[in-house]
Amino acid sequence: MLPSRLISNLLKEQPKPNKTLSEMAKGKTILLGEDDIDDQEILEEIFSSIDESLKLQFFNNGHKVIQHLDNVEEHQLPCLIVLDFNMPELNGAEILKVLSEKKKLQHIPKIIWSTSNAATYKQMCFELGACDYLVKPSKISALEEVAKHMLSYCVA
Repeated sequence: MLPSRLISNLLKEQPKPNKTLSEMAKGKTILLGEDDIDDQEILEEIFSSIDESLKLQFFNNGHKVIQHLDNVEEHQLPCLIVLDFNMPELNGAEILKVLSEKKKLQHIPKIIWSTSNAATYKQMCFELGACDYLVKPSKISALEEVAKHMLSYCVA
């Protein structure tokens, strides 16, 4: 039989349950490069339903994304950058190329999100530093799982 002191110490050393995705992402910021107003509203609603404390920053063209990231202070950088592939002025791949040259942004996960499932686009984006390439789901019901998947990069 184990002494009670040893049992007590063993119990204290037990790992605590994993925090939920929402708890780990609490208060973090996600930058979303998305020019479609409907997609912006849907993303805002879905992310808010997962965690109301998430801060979402939307930019509707590639130049605005880059301008914002150039001017933001390091402590205000987003935990995740999500880019629509087909944005005006600079597309997602072009934005990735510019961001890859900026040392202060290299640690931030970048996801491309697109209506296109083209292998050439995917390959190009991965080569330019995207950690994932997600195809926009055609059903709203699937969007929550996509948003949770995106958020998992923010807390990794």
